[in-house]
Amino acid sequence: MALMLVKFDLKKRVKLAQTVWFMYWFAVMAGVLVFSMGLFFKIELRKRSELMDNNESHLLPNLLIFMGLITCGINAFGGKVCYDSLDPTKFVKWKPILKTFLTFCVGFNVLLLVMALLCFLMRIPLQFTLAEGLRNGMKYYKDTDTPGRCYMKRTLDLMQMEFRCCGNDNYRDWFEIQWVSNRYLDFSAKEVKDRIGSNVDGQYLMDGVPFSCCNPSSPRPCIQGQMTNNTAHYSYDHYTEELNVWKRGCREALLSYYGGMMNTIGALVVLVTVLEVAVTIGLQYVNSSLSTLANPDDPESESEGWILEKTVKETFTDIMDKMKAMGKGSKVEEGGEAAVATVS
Repeated sequence: MALMLVKFDLKKRVKLAQTVWFMYWFAVMAGVLVFSMGLFFKIELRKRSELMDNNESHLLPNLLIFMGLITCGINAFGGKVCYDSLDPTKFVKWKPILKTFLTFCVGFNVLLLVMALLCFLMRIPLQFTLAEGLRNGMKYYKDTDTPGRCYMKRTLDLMQMEFRCCGNDNYRDWFEIQWVSNRYLDFSAKEVKDRIGSNVDGQYLMDGVPFSCCNPSSPRPCIQGQMTNNTAHYSYDHYTEELNVWKRGCREALLSYYGGMMNTIGALVVLVTVLEVAVTIGLQYVNSSLSTLANPDDPESESEGWILEKTVKETFTDIMDKMKAMGKGSKVEEGGEAAVATVS
């Protein structure tokens, strides 16, 4: 008993082929969209590669680009087959390879689903990459005279202003590193000596943040230095005062940005997968309905179409039997080769 058996006449077959043809070309556009999203995601990762210590993974965007191109190719081919199915004499040339093509499409749909799952899971490794990259980037903030690091200050400042964030986890991360270059420190001053001598690493640490941490929406002029010293500022208490610097850490901000992008791409790939499953089923109906014409010499005769020629259970059993037969065949060949080797 065939799975989801449908009877077709000429009118229904033509309408089916035209509908599936239209869906295939719509799927080609979906493939272009997947390719474009992969390219955009790759560019966005490249733009902020320094903030990830150049350790960001491009596996996902590369997969999206590759799968987008493959999607365009197989759907263009499927559309051609559907177009030719309107003329049985043209469709004959495609019949020998259609079964293989449909099997490939099923495997491709599974890969699309796996890629969609990757889009949702890649947020986890990205979180650790951002944490490590931002931590190192903040250490290099002061190295404006060091080749290879001279643009890190600019990169971090622009990032903090664009994403309205400060530090790695929060603004206090800047208190734990020296972010002012030695070039701008007067080492003869008592304050500088005291600050350098106050920690075992000999760094100039202070309770301040770069200007890019300041929130321009705050009515009070930005307090970016001596932030924990209540007496240094009029009518100020850092425990209760609404600080005029960004509260959110940049790791959270960037993770939210890239995570939202990956979730959107993942949802898009799921929709593309649904469309691919639909066109694969449609092509299978086209193929089976043309293969079962009551009178092959009469294109107007009735026919039957199905998704599977047998039930799911029977189809699965047949596949397992074929796999076992292939396994036994390979063992027989190995045994024959061993016997020949022994005789020789």
